[in-house]
Amino acid sequence: MSKHEDEAALAAEKLRVIREGELWRIKLVHSKALVGQALQPDALMHGAIDHAVGLAQARLGGLLHSGDGGGFSLKSLTSLVSLGTLKTVMPYALTVGSFIARRRLIKPVLVLATAAGVGVAWLMRRKTPPQQEQL
Repeated sequence: MSKHEDEAALAAEKLRVIREGELWRIKLVHSKALVGQALQPDALMHGAIDHAVGLAQARLGGLLHSGDGGGFSLKSLTSLVSLGTLKTVMPYALTVGSFIARRRLIKPVLVLATAAGVGVAWLMRRKTPPQQEQL
């Protein structure tokens, strides 16, 4: 290789390294912004609510499909209120309770809890017939 080709290759390599550094700095600034956004109280509350809703859906699904013929059973209800579940849910419950009290949303939450109670009562009354084997 000639001296000119070596200089061109070195310049291209320097340019590539500079571009990689610029990209790395942009990614770092973007990551810092994402972390800052994720630590905002509204984002934390949204994440806690999403987690609580997912947990409730999983537990309710387990309740509906437990037992021989499906439906609710005493065993599934006791597993719902197990100590491990309480330890998992309690920090979220305290955060949500604090948020509700600060925003004075007690009446709407009571209305939603009543509606949820009526829905659960309706599900408990409704019995699904056992599946018939088809020949």
